[in-house]
Amino acid sequence: MANKSLFQSITSVLPRATAVNEAGGPAYKLPAKHALAQLAATGTFGNVYYASAQSQLDQMRTLIDEVDDNEFLAKLAVYSRERAYMKDMPAALLVTLSTRDTALMHKVFDRVADNGRVLRTLFQMVRSGQFGRKGLSSSLQRAFQRWLNEASPGKLLSSSIGNDPSLRDVLRMARPKPKDDARRAMFGWLTEKDVEKWAPATEADLPAAVQALKAFRAAETEEAQALIAGDLRVRWDLLADAAKGPIVWKAIARQMGPQALRMNLNTLLRHEVFKKPGLLRFGGTDNAMIDYVAGQLADADAIRRSRQFPYQFLAAYLNASDEVPKKVKTALHDAAEIACGNIPQLPAPVIIGLDTSGSMGCPATGYRGRGGTTKMRCVDVAALFAAAILRRNPDSVVIPFDTRTYQAKIDPSDSILSLSARLSKYGGGGTDCSLPLVEANKRYAKRAFAGIVLVSDNQSWINSGRAYGYGRGGSTGVMTEWEKFKKAQRKNGIADPKLVCIDIAPYGNTQAPDCQDILNVGGFSDAVFHVVASFLENDASRFVHEVESVEL
Repeated sequence: MANKSLFQSITSVLPRATAVNEAGGPAYKLPAKHALAQLAATGTFGNVYYASAQSQLDQMRTLIDEVDDNEFLAKLAVYSRERAYMKDMPAALLVTLSTRDTALMHKVFDRVADNGRVLRTLFQMVRSGQFGRKGLSSSLQRAFQRWLNEASPGKLLSSSIGNDPSLRDVLRMARPKPKDDARRAMFGWLTEKDVEKWAPATEADLPAAVQALKAFRAAETEEAQALIAGDLRVRWDLLADAAKGPIVWKAIARQMGPQALRMNLNTLLRHEVFKKPGLLRFGGTDNAMIDYVAGQLADADAIRRSRQFPYQFLAAYLNASDEVPKKVKTALHDAAEIACGNIPQLPAPVIIGLDTSGSMGCPATGYRGRGGTTKMRCVDVAALFAAAILRRNPDSVVIPFDTRTYQAKIDPSDSILSLSARLSKYGGGGTDCSLPLVEANKRYAKRAFAGIVLVSDNQSWINSGRAYGYGRGGSTGVMTEWEKFKKAQRKNGIADPKLVCIDIAPYGNTQAPDCQDILNVGGFSDAVFHVVASFLENDASRFVHEVESVEL
């Protein structure tokens, strides 16, 4: 008699799994371009749950060898930097372009190396020898020289923050020819050469910002420094080492932009910015300073204008010390609510499958050693995605899962950060990515949904209650349940339901392969929401097409 489980009509038409994922379960291997795009949007060259920094680099080089489209690599480098807000991956792609197509490398160089940190990362990658060379080629040297000569004095000063490598190292290897005496003096000062060696330039040729910075560092009293800092328009980091006390730090705080304030709340706390002058020993609070910082963080116009995503405010909230004033923390909640307005509304409610398994407890940017590892975990990112979708689409349903599903208790009065914190606390066990679809088919079969959004690292290894799935040749549980969901939704009047798999880890495989009704997209940025919204609106674009739409 025929094996009924093998020849069921619903499974016989499903694509068979083509790979085994890092957790040992059945999966579908992504095409090289898509896998590389996912890696470029999620990879950080940090150790994650199922992959090391070295394995990410090896995977990237393997995928690049499989992609012979240099224009795609150039567009992906730009996409990774400008839309996914990554730093290491776009730099690595730029180094690759320097060996494969120098014309394209020059074309996108300034868009990828848009600040000194990325420039120094690029330099470090070249010098490491991981990409086939340990020095700057003549073409790369010209790109570095152009960047160094065209950068504003303020950009050069900002780029001088940080070591290993330092901007001095970059200047000494790139050897840019100064375009005028002001630039000659600037290069001489940045490389710490004796003034006599700047000739024909002199100290008088240094830009005004550098002159003011030198005066700040030479000031003998806290009050004198504070007066100079009040008018000094340079990055706060350049003032930190020489700042003589809390009065100076208050002046520095007032020069910080909202992003710098958000990222350095613990630094301000440590330097007693939130305490009242004259009462530092007795713990008196500086309410005016607290009001100023809170107001800057929750400036609605600035948040809407910069199109910031709630992720940044959650990261600040998680990393903020318990001693940071309550009003400042409340401002982070308010800012996250405002940022939700930057997320596009979906055409109809969706089921949101939220992976809360053990592997999702990994730091979102990987383990980077003491002081370099973020408190933001993959599950926090996923929970924030789910909460943000729910906030903009309140009739949607969130289903947390690991090896079971959980009934999420949603309080409409919760702030977006409180809601994401609540959602992230479910689970912690193994992974069965089919479960939110199973739950949808059981509990919500008679409700109409535009589709299902699965937020996960895709490392499912349990299928239909069994470890490692159906065995050889079967489909994944996600695909089986997705077919059932589509049939139910068509009865509810949804002619074309969609499945979106948002992947927040750099593994290169999925539980559901791309097709007309399935989208795989990688990344943590707000760009992901726009791709998802357009897909649910029946836009034919896919993640790779989104990359290919970048104009060079």
